[in-house]
Amino acid sequence: MRVVFMGTPEFSVSVLDALIEAGHDVAAVYCQPPRPAGRGKKDRPTPVHARAEALGLEVRHPISLKAADAQKDFTDLNADVAVVVAYGLLLPQAVLDAPKLGCLNIHASLLPRWRGAAPIHRAIMAGDAETGICIMQMEAGLDKGPVLMRSTLAIQDEETTADLHDRLSENGAALIVKALAALPQLTPEVQPDEGVTYAHKIDKAEARVDWTQSATDVDRQIRGLSPFPGAWTEIEGQRVKLLASRLAAGQGEPGEVLDDALVVACGTGAVELLRLQRAGKGAQDKETFQRGRPVPKGTHLA
Repeated sequence: MRVVFMGTPEFSVSVLDALIEAGHDVAAVYCQPPRPAGRGKKDRPTPVHARAEALGLEVRHPISLKAADAQKDFTDLNADVAVVVAYGLLLPQAVLDAPKLGCLNIHASLLPRWRGAAPIHRAIMAGDAETGICIMQMEAGLDKGPVLMRSTLAIQDEETTADLHDRLSENGAALIVKALAALPQLTPEVQPDEGVTYAHKIDKAEARVDWTQSATDVDRQIRGLSPFPGAWTEIEGQRVKLLASRLAAGQGEPGEVLDDALVVACGTGAVELLRLQRAGKGAQDKETFQRGRPVPKGTHLA
């Protein structure tokens, strides 16, 4: 098929690769424009932009698709279908209608659960047992279109958003290839009104750990916010990101370090901190972290 690909972050790169490998003709790649990044604050292309250029594909990064000329440029590509995954711009109706077979969105949840911006984070933070990928026919409205194909993945006990992100990215890449191959035969499944939840964008204000919460909630928060923005606590007055954890046996005052293995008491139960990052330093497993500036038993995290 003649495909327009629309995506921006690392999550989308494997999908672009899969479309090329499957032999589809990618007419153009749309992504967010380069933005300042790094210490030098130089404009840096997005992961999809960089990959598309490496593949020799045409890259477009309009700030908006609302203008008539931007919509004409899109329509003039004469695409059979557009594949959209974590693009970052709303598609006007004129864009949705332009490809012969419409626009397909790869969404990282089991719709109608977790419509919106942060479905992977929210699934882990809510303690969902499973999540998955939906291939959705796009319509006006936030992730409301009918589902053409879906697959389900179990969420592992110690899985972080980073871990689940990578599994879902690969799963989405495989599923969109299957969906395109079977597209004329697929029956759209209208999303039910029951069970709708919204995966609101992560706010940095959610990141500070409240040790009076249950160990279950603290563990989900740490794993769900890893690697970005990263749950954090203060250790001896210094902010430290907590990037991996698991439930552990133990009890004590909320925030109390119970042993040298970084088991920390919560409001009920305890969590073991597995990966941490001090400000200005790289992430470290707990053994390396404890060899540097050890946090002794009895320390209270705030």
